[in-house]
Amino acid sequence: MSSAVSPMTTRGGDGVRELMQGIGRAAVAAAEHLALAPSAVKDAALHAAAVAVRADVAAILAANGEDVRDAQAAGLGAAMIDRLKLDEYRVEAVARGLDDIVALPDPIGTVMAEWTRPNGLRIRRVRVPLGVIGIIYESRPNVTADAGALALKSGNAAILRGGSESRRSSAAIHACLLRGLLAAGLPPAAIALVPTADRAAVGEMLGGMQDFIDVLVPRGGKSLVARVQAEARVPVIGHLEGNCHVYVDRDADLAMARRVTLNAKMRRTGICGAAETLLVDRGCMATHLSPLVADLLAAGCEVRGDEQVQRLDARVRPAVEADWATEYLDAIIAVRVVDGVDEAIAHIARFGSSHTDAIITANAATAERFLTRVDSAIVLHNASTQFADGGEFGMGAEIGISTDRFHARGPVGVEQLTSYKYRVEGSGQVRP
Repeated sequence: MSSAVSPMTTRGGDGVRELMQGIGRAAVAAAEHLALAPSAVKDAALHAAAVAVRADVAAILAANGEDVRDAQAAGLGAAMIDRLKLDEYRVEAVARGLDDIVALPDPIGTVMAEWTRPNGLRIRRVRVPLGVIGIIYESRPNVTADAGALALKSGNAAILRGGSESRRSSAAIHACLLRGLLAAGLPPAAIALVPTADRAAVGEMLGGMQDFIDVLVPRGGKSLVARVQAEARVPVIGHLEGNCHVYVDRDADLAMARRVTLNAKMRRTGICGAAETLLVDRGCMATHLSPLVADLLAAGCEVRGDEQVQRLDARVRPAVEADWATEYLDAIIAVRVVDGVDEAIAHIARFGSSHTDAIITANAATAERFLTRVDSAIVLHNASTQFADGGEFGMGAEIGISTDRFHARGPVGVEQLTSYKYRVEGSGQVRP
């Protein structure tokens, strides 16, 4: 059985280095091919991959079932299991994501801007691929498809290093991507899945492959992303955590506030766009706070609140300072009463992670103040923080949500996986 469809193997130190160097060299060659590949060819590969995913649902779910059983036996938490687990709906979402990426415009070669200088020089800024993208991720096997497809669409080769807990699921999905590449006549090294569980492979990607990898994208827990950002010898696109907030303003419609808050926290608690802190304006505390907290408790969410919130229900636990800065990724939320929008903004500036924050209000001026002053990658008005997703933004899919201010911010899709160059056309001009 080939490494494309088999669980990750284990190798020694020198063996891992040799393996990764070979993957790197092949990826560079593939990237040169992809940079010139016509849009129709790339789309044909992605379409064939989507067909393969739908045809292989049973095999993908069987592989995932083994991964989930191992993860449960190893004592992984409920949030990690939820990110790992696939069902028919989620596998179809993987295929649909591939279809959505096919439907996106090809960014490569598009002219971002153009102008003509007084001396007649014509200058155009044109999108080009980044080259080879290394993606290091945990748990979520769907990232295998999303990352590989987005890289391919944007003319980049991808080296994927998934977590050992999802090794069988990722291999089964990767096999579908390979079938797509082969069907379209593209090199299989265009989307490489690292076939070893040895952690030394991550070390190689961080510190030993700068001759091959142009940028790294980590997607996983805080410790993984922090390590990548600290040790990588190439640029990194990533975020440390998603400490997301919902602020319910005094002018918020109560029914809307209840609906949005519950969805923002409880739709899926293990994703980076899940709300972790609820801030309620003192101006609506008498009418809004109790039903908001009651909804969360009734849904099975643990509430940790300040003194005013604790008075509402004996089940509310006291919040400590660390709660305001915590990304729970679980059915836990911190709740605080604030004195208006400015104190909400100050709280987010102090404790937030510049990821995603929302305001619920019918006051347009208050909403504008919040949206302008909260310095996060995504800010929302009257909508759930769970919309922090490239697919929901119409980007087909995403590799992750970047909280960086350099190069890419927010959902990282096909355009964010490109750079640009200047094409200058003259008629014999020389500089005096």
